[in-house]
Amino acid sequence: MKQTAKLRVTYRMEDNQLQPSPENASRTEDALEVVAKTRQAVDEPHDVMETPPNLQQLINELNRLVGLGNVKELVREIRAYVEISRRRQSFQLKNDGLVLHMVFKGNPGTGKTTVARILGKMLAELQVLPKGHLVEVERADLVGEFIGQTAQRTREQLKKAMGGILFIDEAYSLARGGNKDFGKEAIDTLVKAMEDNKNDLILILAGYEQEMEKFLRTNPGLRSRFPIHLNFPDYSCNELLDIALMMIKERQYQLTAGALDYLRRHLQEQIDKNTSNFSNARLVRNLIERAIRRQALRLVDKRIYGRDELMQIMREDLMATQNEVNVWTMPD
Repeated sequence: MKQTAKLRVTYRMEDNQLQPSPENASRTEDALEVVAKTRQAVDEPHDVMETPPNLQQLINELNRLVGLGNVKELVREIRAYVEISRRRQSFQLKNDGLVLHMVFKGNPGTGKTTVARILGKMLAELQVLPKGHLVEVERADLVGEFIGQTAQRTREQLKKAMGGILFIDEAYSLARGGNKDFGKEAIDTLVKAMEDNKNDLILILAGYEQEMEKFLRTNPGLRSRFPIHLNFPDYSCNELLDIALMMIKERQYQLTAGALDYLRRHLQEQIDKNTSNFSNARLVRNLIERAIRRQALRLVDKRIYGRDELMQIMREDLMATQNEVNVWTMPD
């Protein structure tokens, strides 16, 4: 990088030597100081985004999540912005604050809460948030039954979340009672807290996509305050299968070929039903945990068994009655 400074200075003869005129002396000193600072900033090495170990661990955790390409791209954008802001600061350039209030839209089990928890920790490592912890709430935690209760409850939750993220699940329920509902008071209290604590708090509103869109349409002032909108689509059959295999591996189990084939067909059947309450990764988790319990029941009375048998999940362990399937597809 080449930096050029243009100085205009007049001189006069003094003791047979050229000296800067008095009226230009202070201007010369100021200009030379600017040149020195600029040269120092240019000469100082600027490493390419070195990643601290704790931050790298969180990035790896995020990258291990199946799918969610848009979420991972957002994290890269935030990291880049923070780094460039620091470089601009070294050149004494202006930096605007980063507004990171978000809306997460998607069905249950698509990773919204998991992503929010990882994101909070990452923002703390990047020094965007002081603490980065996550406080999960829903309507009942914010809205009271009597006049004055709602503002107090909401402020209590905001206090707990200060320095981190306040995650409001099914946020659209705050407006379900119309203008006379106490939920409006909760929304007003939240908006004021967002304005008063720009550097200490991030709000994430989460819920089903259609309900969240309706909620934001009926509250136009909210949409502009939440510049980041992330969609969490339902997982495909292959993605759900990948999630299942990860869960199995983490628990040190293995699926037999028959169990794997049954699980693939069963997941596709659930997707094809196209139910509005399809619970995605929660369905997979429930299936795996149920299979592990059934495997234990199958093995507990056997006298002779080995390591491989203790690890194997068989087709019969995964098979379930229709009543069990109906329970598994219900959201938590």
